[in-house]
Amino acid sequence: MKESMRAKRMARHHSRMHTSSRLNLVSLMDIFTILVFFLMVNSSDVQVLTKSDKIKLPDSIAERRPKETLIVMVNDTDIIVQGRKIIEVDAVMKQDVETIEPLIKELRYQSTRRPELTEQEQKHGRAITIMGDKKIPYALLKRVMTTCAKADYTNIALAVSKVPGEKIEVVQGG
Repeated sequence: MKESMRAKRMARHHSRMHTSSRLNLVSLMDIFTILVFFLMVNSSDVQVLTKSDKIKLPDSIAERRPKETLIVMVNDTDIIVQGRKIIEVDAVMKQDVETIEPLIKELRYQSTRRPELTEQEQKHGRAITIMGDKKIPYALLKRVMTTCAKADYTNIALAVSKVPGEKIEVVQGG
C-alpha cells in the first residue's frame, strides 16, 4: 500500500522529534575560554587584605592601593601578626616601655624567614602594613609603629577603608 504525502511527513516529523538532542560543546568551550582569559587579566587588579570582624578601619579617600606586605592587626583586645596572636593590648598598655618585646621578637622571626632584601627594601626598609581599629588609642599605635621601626620594618603603611569622595585640589596662592 502506498503512503500518502501526509503520512510520510508525519513519519518524518515523529522520527525527528523522538531522537535524543545533542549538546553543542564547541560554543560552550568558546564561552569558557573567553571567561578564563577575562578572569586572568582582571585578577591582578584586586588585592584583598584579610579583614577581621573585630577591626573597624578608618575611612580614607586615598587612591593608592596597598602592596602585599607583612600585616599587623591591632584591635581592642589583641595584637596579631599574620594571623597569630602575639600579645594582649591590656598587657601592652600596662607596660611603661616604648617597644613591645613579643612583637619585636615576632617581627625579627618573620624577617629571618625571608632574609634577602629586594632593592626597594634596601632603599626604603622592609615594608609592613598595620591594620589598626579606628578606636585604638594613639599611644598604642605609636608603640606598635616604634616597635616595627626597631625591628627594621621602616616602610610602614596604615590600612584604611576607601570611601568615595571628592578629589581634593590644592590651589597655591601667589
